[in-house]
Amino acid sequence: MRLVVQRVSEASVVIGENTVGAIRTGLVILVGIAKSDMRKDAEYLSDKVLGLRVFPDDTGKMNRSVVDAEGSLLVVSQFTLYGDCRKGRRPSFDDAASPEQAQEIYTYFVERLKAGPVLVETGVFQATMEVRLVNQGPVTILIDTRDGK
Repeated sequence: MRLVVQRVSEASVVIGENTVGAIRTGLVILVGIAKSDMRKDAEYLSDKVLGLRVFPDDTGKMNRSVVDAEGSLLVVSQFTLYGDCRKGRRPSFDDAASPEQAQEIYTYFVERLKAGPVLVETGVFQATMEVRLVNQGPVTILIDTRDGK
């Protein structure tokens, strides 16, 4: 699994003219799922996200988690995180999971996050969405279970 995690002061997901998910202070999490990913990857990453210390403490150091900061999560599926651009000019998505496999793992990941102590909003799986956000910092973190990170 591959995540792009951004610390935000606000964010929303819009489909057409409808806002389907919105948060204030928190994290936007773009989620890519590979063919080789399993539930254990979602378990690892849900724990990692809830404990990730990317919010400033009283001295300005990134020392607080989204839980500590009383923030929220906006989780959006994004198979294009597995776009491979090494050959040619059009990305290959051969490593991305099938929609059925990706939805099962994505749903499990979101359910684990929702079992935690923070508000969790989502986009709509396989929909064309506009993700609007104000990246605070800016802080953007990449996490990939294949890298062991």
